[in-house]
Amino acid sequence: MSQIQRPRRNRKNQAIRDLVSETQILTQNLIYPVFVCEGNNTETPIKAMPGQSRWTPDLLSKKITEWKNLGLNHYALFPQIEESKKDSRGTEALNDNGLLPDTIKRLKDDHPEINIIADVALDPFSSDGHDGVVENGKILNDVSVEILSQMALKQAQWGADWVAPSDMMDGRIGSIRKLLDQHNFTDVNILAYSAKYASCFYGPFRDALQSAPKFGDKKTYQMDPRNTHEALRETLLDIEEGADMVMVKPGLPYLDVIARIKDISSVPVAAYNVSGEYAMIKAAVAMGVLDEDKAIYETMIAFRRAGASAILTYFAPQMAKLLRLN
Repeated sequence: MSQIQRPRRNRKNQAIRDLVSETQILTQNLIYPVFVCEGNNTETPIKAMPGQSRWTPDLLSKKITEWKNLGLNHYALFPQIEESKKDSRGTEALNDNGLLPDTIKRLKDDHPEINIIADVALDPFSSDGHDGVVENGKILNDVSVEILSQMALKQAQWGADWVAPSDMMDGRIGSIRKLLDQHNFTDVNILAYSAKYASCFYGPFRDALQSAPKFGDKKTYQMDPRNTHEALRETLLDIEEGADMVMVKPGLPYLDVIARIKDISSVPVAAYNVSGEYAMIKAAVAMGVLDEDKAIYETMIAFRRAGASAILTYFAPQMAKLLRLN
């Protein structure tokens, strides 16, 4: 065979494959989403997410000591709020003595070097289970934005390094940025859930937080899975309003959206490897049809290849261990 171009030459051994690899992943690219619950010295395994638990703040702090040794320094907090503390306006989200401020303050005292990302959405606190205020069956945008902005301000006051609006209300990034700046929190970052789709892949997460909507669905504010141009519009608006990082959620079914947003974004792009994606891999591993470590690695590389600078993933500790072994 007379063939000058032989691409296989660059794949003939591991050293060459590493030399010419186009995509790299580091532990620094990983953000670990963790679930918090009230109480002391309690870990509650999450049935729908094997290997994940809800942690009381004291135990979570101890676990972070362990995870830090793997190089994990970024944590997104998601609180499970007791049903008796929920109401239609999510007022518990503004409680200075609540679960979230207690957790943030404890973690920042024990681990001042880590980055804490606080979720800005009403659904964990709402008796309706929606990301905004409900009136006559409709989710009110502007009223919700006012509450969400106050929520973000409280989180900054409690010590969060990032606030992460995941609600998909119109105009919330600009409102939050303005309020933070007015109160001298100009250094607090905003991670905007800019392209959050109305997806079936959130089921295990909602089970973990008991935050599923009590009626209807979230299609009037979360995005239609059929659309990509709309995701670009949402992203550009969030950047214009002051977002420091934008995110696509879910991750795996929307790799094309991540890539398109990466091409037009002037800020870093994140991907959320959501609970349903996690549960699918765990289920396939339990059936013996996937190698868990290889599936995790390939998934994380897919996000990086698509253009994600940061990956929120429940596989963060396992991935960090894999990177150390390699």
